[in-house]
Amino acid sequence: MNLEDLKTLNLKDVGGWPVVPKMAVLLLLLVMVILAAYWFDWSEQWTQLDTARQEEEKLRDTFLTKKKQAINLDTYRQQLKEIDQSFGALLKQLPNKSEMDALLVDINQAGLGRGLEFELFKPAPSETMTEFYASLPVTIKVTGSYHDLGHFASDISQLPRIVTLNDIKIESAKDGRLTMDGVVKTYRYLDEAEVSAQKKTAADGKKKGAGGAKQ
Repeated sequence: MNLEDLKTLNLKDVGGWPVVPKMAVLLLLLVMVILAAYWFDWSEQWTQLDTARQEEEKLRDTFLTKKKQAINLDTYRQQLKEIDQSFGALLKQLPNKSEMDALLVDINQAGLGRGLEFELFKPAPSETMTEFYASLPVTIKVTGSYHDLGHFASDISQLPRIVTLNDIKIESAKDGRLTMDGVVKTYRYLDEAEVSAQKKTAADGKKKGAGGAKQ
C-alpha cells in the first residue's frame, strides 16, 4: 500500500479498509488512550505512589531506630545509673551552706600547717549563685618557702571538697622567701529552697525579657 492507496480510503467506511490501515488506526487510538489516561489519571497516582514509598522509607527508618533503642535499653539504663552514681559522688564533694565555715577553716589550717604566714585571708562579701551551686572566692596572700607554697597548693587540691586556686601571682619577699597572691574558690550546692528561688529568678528574667521584646 502506497500514498495513493491511502488517499482513496473512505473515512465513512472504515470497516472496508484494508488490514494495515485498520491496524495503524487502532494502534494510534490505543496510544492516544494511554497518553490521555496518563495525563488525566495515572500521573497523579504515580505521584501518590512515590510519596507513599517515601513515607514507607521514613517509617522503616523510624522503626529501625526505635528497635535499636529498645535492644540497647538495658545498656542505657545502666549508663544512667552510673551517671547518677557519679553525680552523687561529685555532689558529696560540695559542702552545704552550714559546712562552708568549716571548709574555710580547713583552707586556713592547710596554710598554717605548712608554716605559711597569712597576710590576707578575705572571703568575698557574697557568693556567686548559679542554677545549682554557689561559689565563694577568697582572696589570700601568704608568705613562705618555695616548697611550703607547693605543699600548700597540693594540700588544697587534696581537700575532700572542691576547692580551686586561681589568679596566682608569686613574688620574692624581703627575707628570701616567696609571697603568693591568689584567689581560692570554694563551691557548695544549693538547698531546695535556694534552687527554687534561682529558678524563679530565671523565669522572671525571661518574662521581663519577653515583655521588653514585645514593646
